[in-house]
Amino acid sequence: MTENCQLDGNGETELARTLGPLQLTLIGVGCVIGAGIFVMTGSAAATHAGPAVVLSFVVAAIACGFTAFCYAELAGTMPLSGSSYSYARLTFGRFTAWCAGWLLLLEYGIAAATVAVGFAGYAVALLDQFGLHLPASVTSPMFDFRAVGGTNRLQFGGGVNLVAGGAILVVTAVLMRGVTQSFAFNTAVVLLKMAALIAFVLVGIAFVNPANLTPFVPPAQGDFEFGWPGVLRGASAIFFAYVGFETVSTSAAEARNPQRDLPIGIFMTLLICTVLYMAVAAVMTGIVPYARLGVADPVAVAVDAMHLPAFGIAIKSAAVIGLLSVLLTSIYGQSRIFYAMARDRMLPPVFARVDERTRTPLAGTVYTGLAMAVLAACLPISLLGDLISLGTAVAFAIVCAAVMRLRVAEPDRPRSFRVPLGGLRVRGWWIGIIPVLGIVFAALMGLPLLIDMVLRALRGDVLPLAIVGGYFVIGLVIYPLFAESR
Repeated sequence: MTENCQLDGNGETELARTLGPLQLTLIGVGCVIGAGIFVMTGSAAATHAGPAVVLSFVVAAIACGFTAFCYAELAGTMPLSGSSYSYARLTFGRFTAWCAGWLLLLEYGIAAATVAVGFAGYAVALLDQFGLHLPASVTSPMFDFRAVGGTNRLQFGGGVNLVAGGAILVVTAVLMRGVTQSFAFNTAVVLLKMAALIAFVLVGIAFVNPANLTPFVPPAQGDFEFGWPGVLRGASAIFFAYVGFETVSTSAAEARNPQRDLPIGIFMTLLICTVLYMAVAAVMTGIVPYARLGVADPVAVAVDAMHLPAFGIAIKSAAVIGLLSVLLTSIYGQSRIFYAMARDRMLPPVFARVDERTRTPLAGTVYTGLAMAVLAACLPISLLGDLISLGTAVAFAIVCAAVMRLRVAEPDRPRSFRVPLGGLRVRGWWIGIIPVLGIVFAALMGLPLLIDMVLRALRGDVLPLAIVGGYFVIGLVIYPLFAESR
């Protein structure tokens, strides 16, 4: 399609407004249905929740649901690129905005790396089925968890996951062609992987063994392993899987009618993906004992247990292609957050430079893809997933607080959507029921991850906690040196 060039008030090229509610929903679904269902479901079931991982998805969906109401109000009120970063900047100021943006860099950057590692797992499994065996040196990460003295510790793995890194570079090249072309590709891939997962559920029901679902909630073993604490820890592990509905809000500057279309895209994404997640998790744990699902390709393990070779090849192929669409939407969302921060002079101006031909932040997209490729090649998927969920929980809490702050600061601002159930006025502050519940559930998602990292550190495995702590320290150092000096 032909798109007319638009200029902002500074004479710079603006992003093209080409996305309607269907495209926005497909962006969200494309980002949500990925590593969460194809990869992390197995890990959460095997190490934390057992068959009750279905309930973990419910808990995570509820947590995201409260925040989704807040995103919908802010997205309709302030249709800007940058998602929670832009909302924090306009409600709390530059420092809180920087914190939100720094968290989003962690959230989206590592999300794409996590998906790429999952893609590599399914790609290797599919190639193995055709008799093509790739060496471990190009399919394993540089760092990986290994059992040492009864505990898993992060150690040098000796390989470099070139399959994962290469996948990110391929998707980055697709995004460089422009938004319209990229999302034509995304639409086709999203429909393909949804069809594959629905087929997996419909065919897999016949292979469910009720004995695999008993006990539904395995007895607790301490340290968030099984029992109801395990269900909560499982929810925190897969929490990041729902980040796709936030990606919808990063598309505000490219939506045709953001006040109407963004809330539709957000809620449709959450509804569709929650139902599909629960169905796939129930069938998967019913086909295969949950202890066998702690691998990079749990859906492939379940399909292999059906002993339907042709069907298995079809599902694995759909997973490989489907994870590419998640990479596309993750890198897209990350580049738009870079774009918003650079426009506010919190990042180098190259990230805000819009290419006149494609009308996308071309250079920022390239740099984003390169950085994500390095992460995917070096870090294991379990650590990547935990890091994303922790960043997501804090960013969600900021968004919920921003709704309450804006209601006080600008009570008369037109709002095309308002969070339901109202709230209370306490000393001039509006305390909304939904935003407060969103903050509480975000804490419930983030605290188990932080506690688990602290417990690991006390047992001698300090690297995961050091990565998180180091990342936040770097952000605090960069802010006064760079952001405030511009």
